Amino acid sequence: MVFDAGAAGMMSSPASSSAPPPGTNPLRVILTRGFARQVVTGRWFTVFASLLIMAASGATYIFGTYSGTLKSSLGYDQRTLNTVSFFKDLGANLGVFSGLINEVTPPWVVLAMGAAMNLFGYLMVYLAVSGRTAKPPLWLVCLYIFAGANSQSFANTGALVTCVKNFPESRGVVLGILKGFVGLSGAVYTQLYLAFYGGDDPESLILLIAWLPAAVSVVFVHTIRYMPYPRRRRGGSQETSSDPFFCFLYLSIALACFLLVMIVVQRQVTFSRPAYGLAATPLLILLLMPLGVVVKQEYKIFRERQLDAALIAASPPPTIAVADHVQLSSKTEHPLPPPATTPATPSTSCLGKFGGCVKTMFHPPARGEDHTILQALVSIDMVVLFVATICGVGGTLTAIDNMGQIGQSLGYPPKSINTFVSLISIWNYAGRVTAGYASEAALARYRFPRPLLLTLVLLLACAGHLLVALGAPGSLYAASVVIGFCFGAQWPLVFAVISEVFGLKYYSTLYNLGGMASPVGSYLLNVRVAGRLYDAQAERQGGVGVGGGKQERVCLGVECFRRSFLIITAATVLGAAVSLVLVWRTWRFYKGDIYARFREEGEAGDGRLPVGRVGAEEEVAVNGRKG
Repeated sequence: MVFDAGAAGMMSSPASSSAPPPGTNPLRVILTRGFARQVVTGRWFTVFASLLIMAASGATYIFGTYSGTLKSSLGYDQRTLNTVSFFKDLGANLGVFSGLINEVTPPWVVLAMGAAMNLFGYLMVYLAVSGRTAKPPLWLVCLYIFAGANSQSFANTGALVTCVKNFPESRGVVLGILKGFVGLSGAVYTQLYLAFYGGDDPESLILLIAWLPAAVSVVFVHTIRYMPYPRRRRGGSQETSSDPFFCFLYLSIALACFLLVMIVVQRQVTFSRPAYGLAATPLLILLLMPLGVVVKQEYKIFRERQLDAALIAASPPPTIAVADHVQLSSKTEHPLPPPATTPATPSTSCLGKFGGCVKTMFHPPARGEDHTILQALVSIDMVVLFVATICGVGGTLTAIDNMGQIGQSLGYPPKSINTFVSLISIWNYAGRVTAGYASEAALARYRFPRPLLLTLVLLLACAGHLLVALGAPGSLYAASVVIGFCFGAQWPLVFAVISEVFGLKYYSTLYNLGGMASPVGSYLLNVRVAGRLYDAQAERQGGVGVGGGKQERVCLGVECFRRSFLIITAATVLGAAVSLVLVWRTWRFYKGDIYARFREEGEAGDGRLPVGRVGAEEEVAVNGRKG
């Protein structure tokens, strides 16, 4: 008996009944309420919202701009200032709490909590520095800046991790572009600070970084969410196409070039406050231009769905052959494949069965499969990656946090020091997008292991540290470029390696565990090495400067940071050697097809025939065979 299955069902399908005819005017479609709803609730608007959240979440990278004000207003020496800087780095990278919260709640909860923490932490620092409250003790200032900086990990977890899970086959590109916007945020903040406050009041910069990230997160809090991975279709799906990411890349390059031009021009020409405000207009336009890419891509998705609906309506319905009086066996009870599990949905199974996870923590699955948190935590691969990151990120972060004092010790004027901070921001961006996009292309074409690229970045960072140690005239410009690039390039590589080796199931927590290497490295190399040696040299010189009505210890000359950065160079070489161990351990893994599972799940779909493949010759038998 053959039953004509589906003509009535297909004719009543929402895709075919509601889709406008193929010749519909694009402008008429775009201006409809239904298309606007599709855009706002779509996968690509999540990326756009995440880009803006990331562009506003990099306040920790401009610590060097206002650290002098913090030091003079509160009467700190260099070691005390570096202690505050350490708690800033600890807060920015101690994201385990946000990761665990994200495992059991939607992303909007994490983003809302981060916005509240950012506003509270930096606002209290602003009130203390501006004298509007009594001078707080050191531990309280550390607590304030920890809370404000910790909001960055909440933004990363809520937005960036969500996008990685929504685009698992493009994770290097996703990490590169989103981390790139974080890298640009320092230069963005500088331009907005000049436009809003004129650049004469560094205290106002702290106020800006208190309210702006919180406002952006609140605006987009309900647009960031997980989405199931779409079924694979012939010719690829516009929902997961990598083309928009390259458009985002081109726009971000334009933004970086604009910021670089403004940095150079503002160093040569004195701007009035209205001129600064006028210069910020193109900046805001460039930040919002990715929305045009999102609208264009959503229209392509709209047309793709129209085409699929038209193919279904035009194709003869499939036939289902049913054998009369045949007892079906239990093995053929479900002829169609079961729904494919998607890594984009947060799971709490391990969190609810802690005892079972402890029993299996020393029996991990193969590389690339989903590890539990404990399995990844005790893995040799994670330990090796963690040590390499401590050495690499710790050294570059020490240079970034001390850039104001390094420039002062070498005799650079304040305007040049602000230029260094902005250059670091620009090249931080360049390193992130280069590492993300280049590593993804090298992996796809040549199976080039990401850990090997991380080793090369660490070796390049040694050159930047040596430039600081030598202190030759003008060398700090080149050092800021090299150090900014290498600092940015390390993060997409580290986080992509974690997602590839340990899977995406618990990526919210594992991502933040990897980020913990940064404060550890910052404490060892910044507080214990750079801060201590600076103060010792300043004490030998007997240098005391005056700032904000208070005395502060000042060190002048190349010797202030020479020994520190020679030690940092040696530590970075050690990190490169350790990362080679990870290259050796994962070589065979990266030479295989590490994204095969996502393609298989996309082809399996959700238990239904892939759209566009239903033809007259395709018959589905109830007993699992063609009829």
